[in-house]
Amino acid sequence: MVGLKPSNLPPTVTVKFLGAGTAACIADLVTFPLDTAKVRLQIQGESAPRKTAKAAKYKGVFGTITTIVKTEGPRSLYSGLVAGLQRQMSFASIRIGLYDSVKQLYTSGSDHPGIACRLLAGVTTGAMAVGFAQPTDVVKVRFQAHIRMANSDNRYHGTMDAYRTIAKEEGVRGLWKGTMPNITRNAIVNCAELVTYDLIKEALLLHHLMTDHLPCHFVAAFAAGFCATVVASPVDVVKTRYMNSPQGQYRSAINCAVVMLTKEGPTAFYKGFMPSFLRLGSWNIVMFVTYEQLKRALMSAQLSVKSHS
Repeated sequence: MVGLKPSNLPPTVTVKFLGAGTAACIADLVTFPLDTAKVRLQIQGESAPRKTAKAAKYKGVFGTITTIVKTEGPRSLYSGLVAGLQRQMSFASIRIGLYDSVKQLYTSGSDHPGIACRLLAGVTTGAMAVGFAQPTDVVKVRFQAHIRMANSDNRYHGTMDAYRTIAKEEGVRGLWKGTMPNITRNAIVNCAELVTYDLIKEALLLHHLMTDHLPCHFVAAFAAGFCATVVASPVDVVKTRYMNSPQGQYRSAINCAVVMLTKEGPTAFYKGFMPSFLRLGSWNIVMFVTYEQLKRALMSAQLSVKSHS
């Protein structure tokens, strides 16, 4: 047996909510440099004509990370981390922590929910999370996309300044810029991640291929990360480009996608695929494994407190 034993009682909504947010923050701390590399690769070429695409500044995942460290210093790999953690604590708590509760709501408490109900639950919690946490995502992307040069002024002087500056210069609506592509992306990602994890874990346990412990969680999480990357990459690139763009560059997220297709071709929608997969795959593994262990640890602590009271 690897990891903590499953609790006799199912985890409460509060335990899932807190556990999901905490696990997502831990996963972000581990994988944030990969996320920064992904953002840089995704925005690369948006201001350059297609014929100069060969003179790419960033090449590959680790090449991008190396370039950032050499030209801007290692701290730049974690630029936007504070906003990223704020995002995960609010965003993941809702989209992951409330998934089981919403799924039960749609199935009226059935023990065997169908795929349609799982997908609907994933879309619902994903959309709810974006509506609540979108400003943190906008600020995180702005920080990650900003290229820090020696002796140059920073785009923003801290996370709170970024919120204030965006609201002042672009209006409050600027903090919710890209909400629709982000809802689309996170509805897709949430379904791919949570439903894939849910189904694979359930199948492994049902057919007695694995027990409900860390190796099972690892396999299910890896598959969830791969599925999420494949289906969400095009929307993710458009979302990143649109949220990072100056006011007036694109009329809408759809216009952004059309401009990308016209100027850079269809392969532009899969820019940064490898860092996306490395990031989402490793993020899912760290998050789901930590989440499962946290749920068990929190329930054990809760039962221990009750037994001594």
